[in-house]
Amino acid sequence: MLCSGTLPRGTTFDERVAAAADAGFRGVSLWGRDYAGGRAEGWSDSDMRSILDDHGLAVAELDPAWWWLPGADKFRIAPEYDTLDLFRFGEEEIFAVADALGARSLNAVDVLGGSFTVEEAAEAFEALCVRASEHGLVVHLEWLPWSRIPDLAAALKIVEMAAAPNGGLTVDAWHLTRADTDLDALRNVPGDLIRAIQLGDGPLQPEDDLMEAALHNRRLPGEGEFDLAGIVGALRETGTSAPLGVEVFSDSLHALGPHEAARRAASATRQVVQDR
Repeated sequence: MLCSGTLPRGTTFDERVAAAADAGFRGVSLWGRDYAGGRAEGWSDSDMRSILDDHGLAVAELDPAWWWLPGADKFRIAPEYDTLDLFRFGEEEIFAVADALGARSLNAVDVLGGSFTVEEAAEAFEALCVRASEHGLVVHLEWLPWSRIPDLAAALKIVEMAAAPNGGLTVDAWHLTRADTDLDALRNVPGDLIRAIQLGDGPLQPEDDLMEAALHNRRLPGEGEFDLAGIVGALRETGTSAPLGVEVFSDSLHALGPHEAARRAASATRQVVQDR
């Protein structure tokens, strides 16, 4: 799966799909802004479904669900300050994309923080899963090291407490490494709870600004110092059947254009997986 952030943000919908297909991917993840961009380019929902079908691609994942935690759905921000073009796409808009294009899953994150308890987060996650199930979606929770759900242990506890049949985890190699996760802890996660995998790389020494690095300076798999062989091996030991994605937010990669970025992402990911 080619994650949305691996390609330049301004990539048109049809070019995004073509780049992914040409590089040999079988699925893509989309942000709300990718879908909105396609509509602004003049494509109807039927057009976009046809573009996906013609290239043999599925929408593997919609990213991200930011509104689900207590109080988050009340958050408002002026468009000029929404630099990621994120917050104008809430639950109604993202579920509409799922219905329009078909999608396998929804990626949930904590981007606003707050004072919620683990119990409150689990209740909110369960409720999100119930609502998402009405649109045929699996939901996977991704931890972010700078958030109130900062690591595997915290995310896993929420998912297990929620006990939603369509709920699980996102294992992102970048966040896994930056949270200093013991791979034994990953090996012990039930495979059926791992619903999405995202590979990327970076230096062992953590950056001074993790959020800045996560959005601009990731490296392709195998081009950094992460123990990706160990991570892939641990994931295989869990028995997970989650789709394998590559997510590399990188200004230098984006500068190469969507087709070259997709080609390099596919080649690097295949090499890491084959080496293991």
